[in-house]
Amino acid sequence: MTGGTATNAGSARAEAVLSRLQLLVTRKLDGLLQGDYVGLLPGPGSEAGESREYRPGDDVRRMDWPVTARTTVPHVRRTVADRELETWLAVDLSASLDFGTGRWLKRDLVVAAVAAVAHLTVRGGNRIGAVVGSGGTGAPRYTGPGLTTTGPDLLRLPARPGRKEAQGLLRTVARMPVRPGRSDLGALVDALNRPPRRRGMAVVISDFLAPPEQWGRPMRKLGVRHEVLAIEVVDPRELELPDVGVLAVVDPETGELHEVQTANPKLRRRYAAAAAAQRAAIAHELRSAGAAHLRLRTDSDWLLDMVRFVAAQRHARTRGTTR
Repeated sequence: MTGGTATNAGSARAEAVLSRLQLLVTRKLDGLLQGDYVGLLPGPGSEAGESREYRPGDDVRRMDWPVTARTTVPHVRRTVADRELETWLAVDLSASLDFGTGRWLKRDLVVAAVAAVAHLTVRGGNRIGAVVGSGGTGAPRYTGPGLTTTGPDLLRLPARPGRKEAQGLLRTVARMPVRPGRSDLGALVDALNRPPRRRGMAVVISDFLAPPEQWGRPMRKLGVRHEVLAIEVVDPRELELPDVGVLAVVDPETGELHEVQTANPKLRRRYAAAAAAQRAAIAHELRSAGAAHLRLRTDSDWLLDMVRFVAAQRHARTRGTTR
């Protein structure tokens, strides 16, 4: 297949995925967020409001110490959410995302997550922008009007208001070419920390297969100022191996080929245990960063999972919690 033919095929597939997503997102996600909000996460906002008594589960960082001292009863400061939100996405499109054994490719779920976040946050003058890491350091960069590169493999899409601009951002992400190599997830997340921005929402979408020590510190730094949502994209074959005999496995980021004897039950158990430990380490690192954590699987209804997540976050807020 020639380069031009491959590019056309990729664009056609991207348009097909986008057309499916548009209907799904509009039908099921519209109207989930009403009233005061910071974004997809029903966060606490940044404008000072009234105080109320502390309840178990409240964020201790929002303790109202003057009122607590006067009344001798712990109080927390309520805050009113900003009406104009700036949302930034860190989108990981490494070669490992071009994989899937379920209903979707992991890459399709990344695009779906971008579409859902954009739909839920772009309203009332809110702005949305993105930093996209596509791996392939040294490969030709994807360029276009209004796009800038940040580092060797990062593409920055400026934050702009309006649904039309959000659709343009989504199409740019969907059409990004797949290139060998892995994005530096730490650098991708850190790109949201610079330059410093007003308090808003930051969404990191990745499979988080990079070592946690690479991206954990930038995530914690991001959580100091912004509401952070981490969307983890997972395929079931990354959690356990099926018994299918000798399985040829290709690393999409290096091209290395390995043959695995999946009929060996001990190997399958070791694989599952290692995968569980890896996912537990990812979840622990995200909790340490104070990020809300949403996991989307290629073999499940991602839209239903997202709806449940938003509903749970809203319910937590009504009980006085912020996470």
